[in-house]
Amino acid sequence: MITTEKLNSYIEKVPPAPQALRDTLHLLNLGDLTKAAKVAAGDLALSSYLKTLMNKSIYGFRNEVSDISQIFGILGVSGSQQAVYNYMISLLSPTKWSLFKLNATAFHNLQAELSVNWKKILTHLAINDKDIESAVTLLPASIIISEALFSEKIEDVKLLRSASAIDLNTVLKRLCGMDLFDICEKISQKWEMQESIAKIIQASSGIKPQEDKQIDTLGKWMHLLLFYTLSQPSFVEAGLNDFIDFQVENVMDIYDDFSSVIGVS
Repeated sequence: MITTEKLNSYIEKVPPAPQALRDTLHLLNLGDLTKAAKVAAGDLALSSYLKTLMNKSIYGFRNEVSDISQIFGILGVSGSQQAVYNYMISLLSPTKWSLFKLNATAFHNLQAELSVNWKKILTHLAINDKDIESAVTLLPASIIISEALFSEKIEDVKLLRSASAIDLNTVLKRLCGMDLFDICEKISQKWEMQESIAKIIQASSGIKPQEDKQIDTLGKWMHLLLFYTLSQPSFVEAGLNDFIDFQVENVMDIYDDFSSVIGVS
């Protein structure tokens, strides 16, 4: 059993935003893309991350995008805020992964896949809210913390999984009393995100319905997106598809729309 104190110690390792990032997020919150890009460009590590992220094939740019002002202009206020949160999460990523077969490139690909497709979903739903757009960035963060927790209890993980065919999220819950989505909520609180973000994340578990209809619906879309993303061959090979138990009955009412929006054949 992993104690609450141990779990909290991992969450405490989630770094607060450095001053440059706080200033960038503040300016984005004000809608000032020009000033935000100027501040972001002064942080070499953030600039490098944004350039790498934007030139992933999923974004579909034929020519390399390297100017931060151009990147923020393409992403807009909501997308730029999401990208900054993605960068903050990448700071947590381990140098070497133990349980999951991931590396920096694969993890960045995961972030990009979730970000681009979540944007497609919100556009389809006619939702233009930068905080809701940033909600999806929390899922990779909880995967990093889960990796750290599992690595310390690898034999216990193997024993639990050999006894019965259970998903890693259930294993996580048995080991420390919190699941992937609870960890996301903890991180959202640390970063002082709106309360609604944690509720969307919890709804995305597929087993924690919310009273607010819009939040519950967004949770369904995120649940499908998470399952779809982690079911891709590269993430199956990494072992991430074992994380979530797909709640098909919970999302059947939006499945056809999801397939159309994401382009599932």
